[in-house]
This record gives sequence, structure tokens and C-alpha cells, in this order.
Amino acid sequence: MFEPIRIEGLAAFNRSLRKLDAELPKGLRLAHNTAAQIVVDTARPMIPRRTGRAQASVKARSTRTASRVSAGSNRAPYMPWLDYGGEGRIKGRPAPREFRKGGRYVYPAFHAKRDEFARVLERSLLGAVAAAGLDAD
Repeated sequence: MFEPIRIEGLAAFNRSLRKLDAELPKGLRLAHNTAAQIVVDTARPMIPRRTGRAQASVKARSTRTASRVSAGSNRAPYMPWLDYGGEGRIKGRPAPREFRKGGRYVYPAFHAKRDEFARVLERSLLGAVAAAGLDAD
């Protein structure tokens, strides 16, 4: 379906930062959120709009070791149906929608911005390293 972007040694780096200072790994999460926001900003305009709840439910929710984009919430429980399709929660309501394994909005946005995502993630992680007072090569 897609090839994730993997960074070797990121978990070990996270542990090392935590040993230096418990506050330092928070910069890694913010770096991941910066990169994930590119996907969010690309996906939101593609989502159909009635009330705006589905668009608003697409958010960057990263951890210190992974960039994540979430779609759907209690206010927009139909977002997975919009993105992937299917039968809906109750048969016949909402109307069946053609199922797409790769989705319609979030993953296509990631694929479209993959290179920019990787550049921003690298730049943000290097910025987090520099903010910690360390030198990266």
C-alpha cells in the first residue's frame, strides 16, 4: 500500500535525550507534528464539506518516535466512511460508498507531499537536536 519513512536510531536517540533531560524529547514530538501538519493541510481541502466537522477532525497527533495524522472523532464518526468507503454504520444509511483500500484523502495527501514531508521532518528533527545543545552529523 505505502512505504513508511523510517529513521534508524530514533528510539535510541529519544532514550538518550531523556537521560540528559526529561524535557528534551518533547522537541521530537513537536518536530513530528510539524511534518504531519503538511499532510493535514493537504488533506483538509480535499474532504467534502457540509458542516466542516470531517475536515476539522483531521489532526496531527504525533509521538516522540512517530508522525501521525488522525481522521475522525466523536463529532465526525463518519470520517472513515468518507475516506475509505463501505456500507456505513447502519446498512443503507449512509448510502454505500465504493471501498478504496488506499483511502481518498489522508494517504493520497501523504503520497503527494511525501518528499516535502521528509525534508521538513529532517529539518525539524535537526532543529530539535540543536535546541538540545547537541551537534548532529
